[in-house]
Amino acid sequence: MVYEVSERPLPALEGIDLTVRRGEFVSVIGPSGCGKSTLLRIIGGLQSPTRGRVLIDGTPPREAQRRKQVGVVFQDPSLLPWRSVIENVRLPLQVNGGQAGKRTDGQRDYPERLIELVGLDAFRGYYPHQLSGGMQQRVALARCLVTSPSLLLMDEPFGSLDEITRSAMRYELLRVWRSEAAERDSTVIFVTHSITEAVLLSDRVVVMTPRPGRVAATLEIDLPRPRDEEVEVSESFLEYTRRLRALLRERSLA
Repeated sequence: MVYEVSERPLPALEGIDLTVRRGEFVSVIGPSGCGKSTLLRIIGGLQSPTRGRVLIDGTPPREAQRRKQVGVVFQDPSLLPWRSVIENVRLPLQVNGGQAGKRTDGQRDYPERLIELVGLDAFRGYYPHQLSGGMQQRVALARCLVTSPSLLLMDEPFGSLDEITRSAMRYELLRVWRSEAAERDSTVIFVTHSITEAVLLSDRVVVMTPRPGRVAATLEIDLPRPRDEEVEVSESFLEYTRRLRALLRERSLA
């Protein structure tokens, strides 16, 4: 796959050949400007490649978007300030004509269950300005999941958070993903600049080159799940971070 910017051929991405398995958690790491976010937007159907194609379960991205198979979480939660937590989470269902809102779990409808899942049950009536940055990203995650997408695209969703909140959100994401993956075999593609984050979250890490972005290497992360704080101080974890850092340095990405 190739993506070019401007009228003069200036490839932002070139020769991208990547397959992600159902139920896999894949992180994409590389230097600023290498095309990580562009790749994510193309996969999500928000931009089109200049040449080549992308398929999601055999379906073009825009058709997958139309079917609500794809959810996207950006660094900015982009919550509507005049809507409460529960109203923001319900928004995709209302935009979709309410068809996806039929799902229920026991006596609670799905948006309510998602709010509980991300730990915001006590804040369902709060507004975005009343929430911390981490809480706002939890709302964004619940909103993304409310249409039950099979593919979740995350573009540095914790990049603007302080390190303590960011660390907590990593484990929150793993917990939520494990719960959702158990039901639907959900797949995640996660863009990050953090070596530690990539190793902690992923089954596989894709390393990209500087522009034009290419897949330089992939690193399989064979750490047991579920993962907790203890894994971050294990020798296996530290070895993976060393190997990933070496891959980045070899390609002048550090």
